[in-house]
Amino acid sequence: MDAKTCIQKLQHVGVLAFATVDEHGNPQVRNISAIHYEPDAIYFFTARGKDFCRELLADGHVQILGYTRYKEMIRLSAKAEPVPEEQQRKWMDVIFSEQPYLSNVYPGDTRDIGIVFEIRDGSIEYFNLGVRPIFRENYTIGCGEISPKGYRIGDSCIGCGTCLTHCPQGCIEQGTPYAIQQEHCLHCGACLESCPVSAVERVS
Repeated sequence: MDAKTCIQKLQHVGVLAFATVDEHGNPQVRNISAIHYEPDAIYFFTARGKDFCRELLADGHVQILGYTRYKEMIRLSAKAEPVPEEQQRKWMDVIFSEQPYLSNVYPGDTRDIGIVFEIRDGSIEYFNLGVRPIFRENYTIGCGEISPKGYRIGDSCIGCGTCLTHCPQGCIEQGTPYAIQQEHCLHCGACLESCPVSAVERVS
């Protein structure tokens, strides 16, 4: 798996959940299908009067989530920027040609109420629940950065194996200290809660 494959999978999913935060700090989620994919960027269309647009213009941070029929979760965290004014019509026409239903929603010149945003930099979390042990990995696009998550076992580990017996995926290896196989970790926290000497630490 890699970032390019994840983007292709998002394209096959088609309708994606876009999450932002409004001016009151409340999470907002909507489904978006007016999307065009390039090898180095993602473009999407919305109307300038929508709350979604105002939230993007105010902050730009967005999370995009797709879920495949194979139980794969793909989450893209990125910063969306308006396409330069001189390129707006170009990308708008591309999106409308690929999504014919949009011409019913915004017929003729009424599409001019719209705005196209682009994403070039971001991080991707891939999470496959359809295999055992589960598989997860992180990738970047453009200049995106990966924020570490999950758990690790520190040097205060006494090697009792309690964490392993409580791990739903059995993804902890014996050693000094024991070690979590990060690519198979659920991030459920069972190891943290069960460790008798508090050797498990949250990574953030």
